[in-house]
Amino acid sequence: MNFFEFAWSILPQLLEATKLTLWITGGSIALGFVTGIFLALGRVYGPRPIQWLTSAYIAFFRGTPLLVQITIVYFGLPPLLNPLGIHIPRIAAAVVGFGLNSAAYQAEYFRGAVQSIQSGQMLAARSMGLSRIKSIVFVILPQALRLVIPSWSNELIYTIKYSSLAYFLSLQELMFVGKKLSLRTARTFETYIVVALIYLVIVLVVSWFLHRLERRVRVPGLGAPGEHR
Repeated sequence: MNFFEFAWSILPQLLEATKLTLWITGGSIALGFVTGIFLALGRVYGPRPIQWLTSAYIAFFRGTPLLVQITIVYFGLPPLLNPLGIHIPRIAAAVVGFGLNSAAYQAEYFRGAVQSIQSGQMLAARSMGLSRIKSIVFVILPQALRLVIPSWSNELIYTIKYSSLAYFLSLQELMFVGKKLSLRTARTFETYIVVALIYLVIVLVVSWFLHRLERRVRVPGLGAPGEHR
């Protein structure tokens, strides 16, 4: 069996596993998005104690390995929650672990975008009778979310690739199924080439979509600084 015949034979199983990879990525990026916005706003507009707490959160999740964080979530939370009758499935542990980590990076992207908006925008909104919270929600955030797309798109791509760490939780995602197939067929190199190509296709499609979205909502002459891991 040549490479193409072999790749075609294992492709259905890998594509089935890709569904879980996409679910983990989507849940993680959504959790990180919501949490990251609150962290960014707390760091920019919050009182001093909130700024300290958000800074500590960001420092911890950016300064420790993602695999360690997932392990803490998976093995650390059950002893605390099981007495309350709350069971954490492995997929939930993966989403929470990836999402909390992503939130720290997304918070920095959002903070950069918020701070790039001129302070006069807030003053103008307040002078029109909007409260501080309404000024942030209806004036600052919509502009910041448009500006943050180029740097935020990096985080989505990182999350797609880092979702392979769910392999360590024995989830039937793309990397885990690829590992099983390589052991069963004894064709490790070919199997991982196919796995890599699937990740590559996903990243290229997402990059294409985000590039079109960025061009569609771009504010001429404005941009938010990006950050790379």
